[in-house]
Amino acid sequence: MIRGVKLPKFKSISKNKRIGFYNKPKFVYIPLISGNDEDITITVKKGDYVYKGSVIGRRKGNFKIPINSSVSGTVVDYTQKVYSNGKKVKCVVIENDFKEKEEIKPVINKKISKYTKQEFIKTIKDCGVVGMSGNGDPTYLKYNTENKINTLIVNCTECSAYATSDYVLLVEKCEEILETVDALLEINEIDKAIIAVKKNDTELLNILNSFIGTYLKIKIVTVPDIYPIGWEKYLVKYVLGINYNVSSIEKGVVVNNVSTIYSIYEALKYNKPLCERIITFTGDGIKKPQNVYVKVGTPIMEIINKIGKTSNDIKIIVGEPMMGKYIESEDIIATTDISCVIILKQLPQYDETECIRCGKCTKYCPVKISPVLIKDSKNNKEKLNKLNVDKCINCGLCSYICPARIDLRSIIEKVRDN
Repeated sequence: MIRGVKLPKFKSISKNKRIGFYNKPKFVYIPLISGNDEDITITVKKGDYVYKGSVIGRRKGNFKIPINSSVSGTVVDYTQKVYSNGKKVKCVVIENDFKEKEEIKPVINKKISKYTKQEFIKTIKDCGVVGMSGNGDPTYLKYNTENKINTLIVNCTECSAYATSDYVLLVEKCEEILETVDALLEINEIDKAIIAVKKNDTELLNILNSFIGTYLKIKIVTVPDIYPIGWEKYLVKYVLGINYNVSSIEKGVVVNNVSTIYSIYEALKYNKPLCERIITFTGDGIKKPQNVYVKVGTPIMEIINKIGKTSNDIKIIVGEPMMGKYIESEDIIATTDISCVIILKQLPQYDETECIRCGKCTKYCPVKISPVLIKDSKNNKEKLNKLNVDKCINCGLCSYICPARIDLRSIIEKVRDN
């Protein structure tokens, strides 16, 4: 049985607006972090001129992947800015010359399905393509396997109550995304692709059905409108009836979301590094909620000010209400793993009361752990070792469902990190 709840929807605020563009920040702050790895080799120094797409840093270790500049201009400094996880990280500061110069002129590859697998792996690795949600791990790792890949699942569920960045991207670029999915099947000799869409998302289903045409190996599968159906393990279980331990590739399955598929398209089609993305800016704290195409390293407050605030005292949630983080600092920057920024006039206030031992947090937990027992045992390491704290996916469902309004998610997060 798939556990989950139906969340209230605020997607209509932004989903039917055209994509906006904010492409002229005076400075960008490129974070020297890849996934959660801050062990980065810096390849530029102050005074260097860099092109759009230039490599300014590279991840060390086994999963080497470049970090690219999102503008052309001059490296002027190093500083600390707030990353999507709420922590400050070292950044390369680049002064934008607004010329969008590229060191190598892009070559348009008409047939993106003609790559060999080795060429494909190298291209998406060199272009710095990473998962554009979750931990932001290098995408090439999912395909660089000796295991037979049987199924590619394209995750179009976009579980957040607010985010519509994947939705608008699929609406605007449906042909390109289907072309990419088809190419991925051919290059990697994958048997089939499944596009997973929520069953009540009729607009998206109509658009996909109008384009899917002769793509015989691609089919659409509808899934329930519950949270967190977009969690990879849930999605694989619901769509294919398969369980796995650590990675879906154990069972011959690869899962990518829409934004990641489109970044693969740009890498294969134009050899374009991943240095821009679409982010949903929404909530009652801004005048014109919309999806905005932004450069990595752009200050989030700069974009919010451009759109227009409804109040001087706003609250910023990076991510989505269930899993996102409230960021007090104005130093937060746009990164590849941020799909949504919620701007509110004020944060919801809840009065926490005593636990009533109802068991709802355990009943609804996707990974079948017991948040209330973890709370009760937070100072007892021996008991915690038996409660599988590390299995928590930080979905926030326990806090959401709790009638006593106990912030169980934060308690578990602190226990897990200590």
